[in-house]
Amino acid sequence: MRNFDSLSEKEILALAISLEEEDERVYADFAEGLRQDFSASAAVFDGMRLEESGHRRRLIELSREKFGEHIPLLRRQDVRGFVHRTPVWLVRPLGLETVRNQAIAMEVETRRFYEKAARRTEDAHIRQLLDDLAQEERSHQSRAEELERRNLKPQARKAEDEANRRLFVLRIVQPGLAGLMDGSVSTLAPVFAAALATRSSRDAFAVGLAASLGAGISMGFAEALSDDGSLTGRGYPWMRGLICGLMTAIGGIGHTLPFLLPDFRVALIAAVLVVIVELGVISWIRHRYMETPPLSAALQVGLGGVLVFLTGVLIGSS
Repeated sequence: MRNFDSLSEKEILALAISLEEEDERVYADFAEGLRQDFSASAAVFDGMRLEESGHRRRLIELSREKFGEHIPLLRRQDVRGFVHRTPVWLVRPLGLETVRNQAIAMEVETRRFYEKAARRTEDAHIRQLLDDLAQEERSHQSRAEELERRNLKPQARKAEDEANRRLFVLRIVQPGLAGLMDGSVSTLAPVFAAALATRSSRDAFAVGLAASLGAGISMGFAEALSDDGSLTGRGYPWMRGLICGLMTAIGGIGHTLPFLLPDFRVALIAAVLVVIVELGVISWIRHRYMETPPLSAALQVGLGGVLVFLTGVLIGSS
């Protein structure tokens, strides 16, 4: 790996060409990945790709003029000082905010490279081009904003924000809510049945922990195997399964943890209070993200929770 200060002017131009080519391809991938769900933002990145393509052509022309046809192969990973880029452009589906933040980081890094490279060169023509490109990279944020204003009209931005929200609900909230409801409600019966049957905090905790982890594993696999997301747009199955399984386990462990308290009566009261909080959280999520009326959400969740809780109490007390 080379130190930046050891690069010749020919190698600096070669590295600049490589960086512009990489940025151009990344913006092309961003545009392609966003085109289906966020067509207006895809147009913004198409415009930025064309900007990078223009930079690359100017660098190649100067390199040919100064050093001939051969351009050495020098990439960012061959030179110390560059930040490793997480290849978010390979992820599908692409997150809109993730892409925008990555684009900002790319422009800042490229600008700093041109500023440092211009200080390292002595050739007037090379220094002039590198200074010009640094200035253009510095103004790219304004250029990106201009492209957004041109391609991302208020109606389009509103539609994309709504689409982004729907995708978030579909890929994150729905599997998480399903898991939280299952874990919080379905484990009520075994936990409280064991608690009232044994009158032992330790036994109730062991049953609750086993039920929570078992339900988490089961729900995780069930969600992951339900569909591959290719037709439903629900994203990667393993991600949905992980979210669903984790939230299922959390939902069950929540009202299991109070049974770590040695005093059984205190632990039982604390567990009941935790259950009330869990049901309230589930009702709020249903209202906030699923657009269920508050009263309807509370009645639906509360009725299910009460029925399962009473089932555990009756079995444990018999």
